[in-house]
Amino acid sequence: MAQSLDVTADAKAGRAGLNPGLILGALGVVYGDIGTSPIYALKEAVRAASPGGSAEAPAVLGAVSLILWALILVVSVKYAVLILRADNRGEGGIVAMLALLGARHARPGSWGALLLVVGLVGAALLYGDGAVTPAISVLSAVEGLKVAAPALSHAVLPITLVILVGLFVMQSKGVGFIGRIFGPVMLLWFAVITILGIGGILHAPQVLGAVNPWRAVDFLAHAGWSVGFAMLGAAFLAVTGGEAMYADLGHFGAGPIRIAWFSLVLPALMVNYLGQGAVLLLEPGAIEGPFYHLAPDWAQLPLTGLATVATVIASQAIISGVFSLTQQAIQLGFFPFLRVVHTAQTERGQIYVPVVNWLLAGATLSAVLIFESSDALAGAYGIAVSTLMAITTLLAALIARRWGYGLGPVLLVNGFFLAIDLVFLAANSVKIVEGGWFPLVLTLVIAVLMLTWRKGTMLLEAARVRLRMPEEVFLARLAEDPPIRLPGSAVFLSSAQRGIPLHLTRFLERSHALHARTVIVTALYEETPTVPAEARATVTRIAPDLYRVTLRYGFMEEASVPEGLAEAAGAGFLPACFTEDPTVFIGHETIIPRHHVRGMAVWRENLFAFMMRNAERTGAFFCVPGHQLIEVGTEIEI
Repeated sequence: MAQSLDVTADAKAGRAGLNPGLILGALGVVYGDIGTSPIYALKEAVRAASPGGSAEAPAVLGAVSLILWALILVVSVKYAVLILRADNRGEGGIVAMLALLGARHARPGSWGALLLVVGLVGAALLYGDGAVTPAISVLSAVEGLKVAAPALSHAVLPITLVILVGLFVMQSKGVGFIGRIFGPVMLLWFAVITILGIGGILHAPQVLGAVNPWRAVDFLAHAGWSVGFAMLGAAFLAVTGGEAMYADLGHFGAGPIRIAWFSLVLPALMVNYLGQGAVLLLEPGAIEGPFYHLAPDWAQLPLTGLATVATVIASQAIISGVFSLTQQAIQLGFFPFLRVVHTAQTERGQIYVPVVNWLLAGATLSAVLIFESSDALAGAYGIAVSTLMAITTLLAALIARRWGYGLGPVLLVNGFFLAIDLVFLAANSVKIVEGGWFPLVLTLVIAVLMLTWRKGTMLLEAARVRLRMPEEVFLARLAEDPPIRLPGSAVFLSSAQRGIPLHLTRFLERSHALHARTVIVTALYEETPTVPAEARATVTRIAPDLYRVTLRYGFMEEASVPEGLAEAAGAGFLPACFTEDPTVFIGHETIIPRHHVRGMAVWRENLFAFMMRNAERTGAFFCVPGHQLIEVGTEIEI
């Protein structure tokens, strides 16, 4: 998932006529991760079936065949052909699936609530993937020095750490430059690995026998379950990154993503894996680095440099994707408000989330320091993605049923792919002790945070409802005891579309005053990617000097209260005088956990209170200038 190359508008405009720029952009953003998998995937698959340390021909052909058919079935058929159809008005990803299923508003204890939990776990898995992908990608590329310049082997770990630190430091500056070179560099990368693969095949054309799927089936059937499971888990590394097809659907469109895959990426990957297999058939001892042994001696150092650049691009894509997922999760109420920085004034897709960036940096650098090599990291890589792929298949089946497809075809098609996902998941599960625990721990932490935040906000809103004054009662009190009228306009931000906000009544009670013109504003995020400008604002006149405005935004949009009010005034829904330099009031709520009341466990209530205290201020999140803001504090027990 990535937004570092902002082509969303072009994607939406160019879906009918395919834009070469979109196809080129998809090479870098969508296929950076899966495109760099040949550096380590086949090596790990053959090593898993070669305990003696030397590649054996049956293991080589079986591993190559397994990888080729995994690319065909999992990525080509499941994702490129089927999953890309499950779009939410052109957008993809776990969040879009949850929106399509309407799980966000599910009642506690219902099937929808269970789906929401499953979906949030799927979203949390992307954070685990986002921590491990940069670590294994960059480390495996720099390890090319062990082949190209063995004297520098001791420098692999420090160089990797320096590159990764630089990558995360660069995020705050924006990635516009790297975004522009994503596509061309990856085009060069795919061309190079294709040429290298062809060279390997010409030296040992018997490797083409791996195209026959029976090679994989026969080897797995006779290798024993432990060796077979180990190879399956390692071979799965070749398809990690395929999920980016669906996650980046909204940025490029299904057409460019499919064309880039079938016309360039898939052929390049298949040819390179076959070429690596040919190298291992001729040189069984090259098992430590078959990818780099494809190149002649003089080209190995340049290839290491190109591989490093390609893996940095793949890492940037996953980091930007985590930023994008975080923004969507915040807007749909699954995370507290966090500071989101737009690093380009003219390109909405380029964002930077400081807290997430540095937490992700800590997790990635920790992975490198803990595991120290791509071989060891292979044990940590794959389990998060295989679980996510299984969840995606399950949710896609439910979406297909909601769209009217028959139960039989859905069970047949999705059941087939779910069975494949579960086989890979079972194979990866045996790697938990080896390192699979690492992304799972990260996933657990993120899932607990998301579920705690959602449950806490539900309890908080229930408490607000109990305390919130009905509009008719508020108007009656104003009539009985008219307040002092202050000049100008006031805007009170509210989380609800009915009732009077707590900070408005608190302000009135303590000051016995009210502005001459008052607007209650509620900003809502809908379960659609975007909301048309003409449907942005709904205005209700409560009294001559009191209006309620509801602003609606899609989960791919940024909510700006000043702009929304200006649009409402410009359309004639709201008198312009109500939006002229208003004072904006927001509620600053202090959460008081009530241990004796049923809600959440004590530790979760305290965790929710901690997240509330450290969340981004509401005014800043909704783009309200600081000089217009006044906070009104309230204590609320949950």
